[in-house]
Amino acid sequence: MKALILFGHGARDMRWREPFDRLAALWSQQIPSTPVELAFLELMEPSLENAIGLLCAKGATSITIVPVFFGQGGHLRNDFPVLLEACRRQYPDISLSATPAVGESETVLQAIVKFGIKHL
Repeated sequence: MKALILFGHGARDMRWREPFDRLAALWSQQIPSTPVELAFLELMEPSLENAIGLLCAKGATSITIVPVFFGQGGHLRNDFPVLLEACRRQYPDISLSATPAVGESETVLQAIVKFGIKHL
């Protein structure tokens, strides 16, 4: 079974995660056949490792991790590959893949332009 992890940075203020919760809820409503979990690099739970465990418990065998970051900063270039490799060692029977940061997508950038135009 395929599954998805929406991976964010994390923050001390719990309200910061509200858009992530809404994003996961939208995914679940629109694509209920593919489980989704949130995961955070730091300061919030679940961690990437724990989110993978949650999805494995639901029967996932292939998990795509979507970094919900605007760009490929140091965390995604340096910290994330190490974390992903550790998870691959911990879950050798699970196919783990990752997309580029969502902010690298032309579709996402165009959505932001449309958002700006709407609010002019």
